Amino acid sequence: MAKNIMIQGTMSNAGKSLLATGLCRIFKQDGYRVAPFKSQNMTLNSFITKAGGEMGRAQVVQAEAAGIAPDTRMNPVLLKPTTDVGSQIIVNGRARGNMTAMEYYRRKREYIPTVLEAYNSLASEYDIVVIEGAGSPAEINLKQEDFVNMGLAKLVDAPVLLVGDIDRGGVFAQLYGTIVLLEQDERDRIKGTIVNKFRGDRAILEPGLKTLEELCGIPVAGVIPYIHVDIDDEDSLTERFDKSTERKLIDITVIRLPHISNFTDFSPFERYGNVSLRYVDNVGDLHQPDMIILPGTKSTIADLKWLRQCGLEAAIQKAAAAGTLVFGVCGGYQMLGRKISDPGQVEAAGITDIPGMGLLEMDTIFLGEKVQTQTTGVFASISGILSGLNEKSYSGYEIHIGRSEEAMPALAGIGNVYGSYIHGVFDAPDISDTILKAICNQKGLDSDALETFNIDEYKERQYDLLADAVQNGLDMDFVYRILNREV
Repeated sequence: MAKNIMIQGTMSNAGKSLLATGLCRIFKQDGYRVAPFKSQNMTLNSFITKAGGEMGRAQVVQAEAAGIAPDTRMNPVLLKPTTDVGSQIIVNGRARGNMTAMEYYRRKREYIPTVLEAYNSLASEYDIVVIEGAGSPAEINLKQEDFVNMGLAKLVDAPVLLVGDIDRGGVFAQLYGTIVLLEQDERDRIKGTIVNKFRGDRAILEPGLKTLEELCGIPVAGVIPYIHVDIDDEDSLTERFDKSTERKLIDITVIRLPHISNFTDFSPFERYGNVSLRYVDNVGDLHQPDMIILPGTKSTIADLKWLRQCGLEAAIQKAAAAGTLVFGVCGGYQMLGRKISDPGQVEAAGITDIPGMGLLEMDTIFLGEKVQTQTTGVFASISGILSGLNEKSYSGYEIHIGRSEEAMPALAGIGNVYGSYIHGVFDAPDISDTILKAICNQKGLDSDALETFNIDEYKERQYDLLADAVQNGLDMDFVYRILNREV
């Protein structure tokens, strides 16, 4: 069986996912077969594996860093929020229906065998499993039947590194307070603490680190600098949404829907020096972009109503009429049509029919069976601004309940309005390039200013940069001693 190590955090967004990704890369570079694992993930950023299973994107990123294919065993339970108090439950890659938070909490114990089966299966095939916790282990109201943090650490006998976020302030209180709230056997599992997202001179930290070690009786395993790497974020806590991005040579806006999902679809556009990608949730910030993207959503009908109420629908329709490129992905694609029907209340929005934005000639109906598949092909029969995509290869994955046509094309469009069900549609070589060049042509700009690049090489370089930063910040000899149960 594999050796294991677990990354837990003092709070959500303390940096667990990124540190786990960095460790996966380091262990791979050191010649080990390594796999990531997170028993339960709550996110609207998901991925479809080659086998057609759905899993959280954080473990997909970690698998990429480890040089292996994503596998639903790496994330056996996925919760996709549908309302403020309920989620769709994905188990072993397949939807099992919706539950309220209270119902799921009552039934949590049912999923422990599934989690252990997935973990043990992975552990039998790899040398090391890097486990990521969720939220904080000190949520004392949620500890009963826990299989995500200390509960999982006990189940699989994993040593723990506890991560605190100094960028938010109060890192010593975070780490000490978390440890104090744990039971003694749980404290004993924490073999080291990590101060994450540090900016400045470590020497200034040293007195605090020494006192922390004395108070907790646990060594500080490292201080990780604030890392500037371009790696997909886990969920809606991403700083990407909070950037006040200046408008550049080409300006793209993504509508920040209340239930936005898979916003990592648009990462390729962020990697061009002369392109701005802005997330907008009000008319005042829309301005006059060159491209408007309607992203995926877990609640298409509710988010369409929101668009209507806040005035963004009218603004998008006006921009489309003026020739602005408008592109919808998955739920955003559905909104662009004439009508959306939900006769079986699949989305539980209390509406069976709602008019769409009327920018594409198609209707959508929600059916009970969920489409989950990877897809590849070559674009054809595309007219209008994006006709240059014809004969370009695409790849990605589909996750949707709605059906918009009997035989849905990979890309549907009229003039300057387009839509696709394919998540990751912009990732394939030449796709984002071709779209940006089309915008340049429309504006009379020289497309040489776009600074093209190889996306695969770029991603590999980012994983290596992350590994370098984590390795320099952590005492890796100490980490290996933890792995080998010498601590």
